Amino acid sequence: MKKFEEIKFNIGELKGISAKNIEEHLKLYAGYVKNTNLIIEKAEFQTRFSFEFNGMRNHEYYFKSLESGAKLLPANSQLKIAIEGSQLFDTWLANFKILAMTRGVGWAVLYYDKQTKELIPTWIDEHHLGQLNGLSWILGIDMWEHAFVADYQPSGKKQYVEDFFANLNWEVVEENFKKSIEVK
Repeated sequence: MKKFEEIKFNIGELKGISAKNIEEHLKLYAGYVKNTNLIIEKAEFQTRFSFEFNGMRNHEYYFKSLESGAKLLPANSQLKIAIEGSQLFDTWLANFKILAMTRGVGWAVLYYDKQTKELIPTWIDEHHLGQLNGLSWILGIDMWEHAFVADYQPSGKKQYVEDFFANLNWEVVEENFKKSIEVK
C-alpha cells in the first residue's frame, strides 16, 4: 500500500475561527497522516488503521471546504435542487446544524447514496465508528473539541457551528455532490 501525503490547505482568515486554532487543528491532521503511514509500514491493519485513516480523510474534506474563502451555494446548484426535492433548503440547514450539536464528540456528515439516490445526514461518533459504506461524502463538520474549544470554549459549540457555515465554501461542497452523482 502506498504512503499518504499530507495535503497543504490554503485557508485564509475565517470568521470566529482563529488562525491559531486552524494551525493546531492542521497539526492534528498531520498526525493522522503520519500514524496512517506508520501503521502501513508495520502492516498493523487493525482497528487503529481505520481510526487514523478516516481521521485523515475526514479532515481533508473538512479543511478543503474552508479553502478559498466563504462562497454561497447558487440557487440553481444541483445540491440545492436535490435537497429541495424533499424540504426547503433553510429547513434542511437548520436540521443539519441541530445534528452537528449532537452531544459528545464526532462529525456531522452529509452523504450521498448512489443506490437510493438520496442525501443522508448522519452523526459519526468516532472516525472508525459510524462511517457509512459505499456512500459519498458531501459535507462534514468536525465536532470534536479540538475543532472549536480553543476559540469558543465548550459552551460556544453553537456559535462554532454558525461560524463554520459562515466560512463554508459551498462551491467545494457542490463539487463533492457533482462527483458523487456522476455515472461511471
